[in-house]
Amino acid sequence: MKLLSSFKKELILASRGFYFYVELIFALVILAVLLFAIPQNFSSISTEYLYFNLPQEGRNIFTNIILEDDLDGESEMVEIEAGGKTFDAELIETDEEEIYIVDSEEAVRMLAETYRNIGAVVELNNDNQLHYKYYLQGYESARLKNLISILNNESTDVLIERIENQEVRPLSTDYEPLNDRENTIPPLIAFSGSLMGMFVMVSYIFLDKKEGVIEAYAVTASSVWRYLMSKILVVLLTSIVSGIIIIMPIMGFRINYGLILLLLLTTGFFASSLGLLIASFYNNLTKAFGAVYLIIILMMIPSIAYFIPGWDPFWIKIIPSYPMLQGFKEIILPNGAVAYPLIVSAGFLAVGIILFAITNIRFKKTLSV
Repeated sequence: MKLLSSFKKELILASRGFYFYVELIFALVILAVLLFAIPQNFSSISTEYLYFNLPQEGRNIFTNIILEDDLDGESEMVEIEAGGKTFDAELIETDEEEIYIVDSEEAVRMLAETYRNIGAVVELNNDNQLHYKYYLQGYESARLKNLISILNNESTDVLIERIENQEVRPLSTDYEPLNDRENTIPPLIAFSGSLMGMFVMVSYIFLDKKEGVIEAYAVTASSVWRYLMSKILVVLLTSIVSGIIIIMPIMGFRINYGLILLLLLTTGFFASSLGLLIASFYNNLTKAFGAVYLIIILMMIPSIAYFIPGWDPFWIKIIPSYPMLQGFKEIILPNGAVAYPLIVSAGFLAVGIILFAITNIRFKKTLSV
């Protein structure tokens, strides 16, 4: 009952300050971005610049082949500026590409260099065989470069035959992927609903120090852990509300909100305990900000691996936010595993308890500092 009473007092005091509303405002901003700025499915339309250094008949053949996939069956004459020059181009738009056919190799080179897209020149070599020259940007993978080489050295019919003869066996038949908007939710909710709690917790502690609350608390008979836990409960409340604000309008009632609440509580408890531990080493927010900033940056690194599945080194998996992201993703997946979020929740709860115990010891020694 004493803890509940302390929580009520902390909640009333926190609701009068700015930091109580930071997470909620941030959650509303994220929701607005998800609903109005992030489409359900991103369109990946690439741009390519071509120059056919061929006889007119050859140019017409290549152009007509590309025109077969044009959205309206007709090309459009446009002008493009690059390197201080203006180039005439024939624009052909397909479902996947915007292809600009220009009149010189110089135009291909300058456009590719200016707009950082792929350019290609098709011409005849000394044996009157088609020769392809590509202008790449340097960041292309070896796989893409090998594919380009194969496409230009193998017959298209041979490639199609080999592809059709490849045996493809699905590993799972009941897997249903998330759309792009839904796939963006886990890193956003992990940052807004959990990791923001660490920053808010640090801010609460130093606000209390500045206003003399901690000095006054040091002479009372109340337990230190009750003071710390009441702070954590306030942060957990705002974390849960901000998480629900982000998730419910997008996912509706298609997910297990019991698991969502469990993971928000345990990850929020971990982040809040970590924030308390950081605050115990510093006297003001300015000094602690560097440590908080570095930890938040570290916690955000797994989000890069989240959006780039091909980049997933082992060391990223030991960063706490990695299982946090995967746990939220498993929950919102239509056929996600239930066991994984439960294991992750248990892990964050255990680590959070350890951090809280260490923090309790430190605050007993430094509460009046």
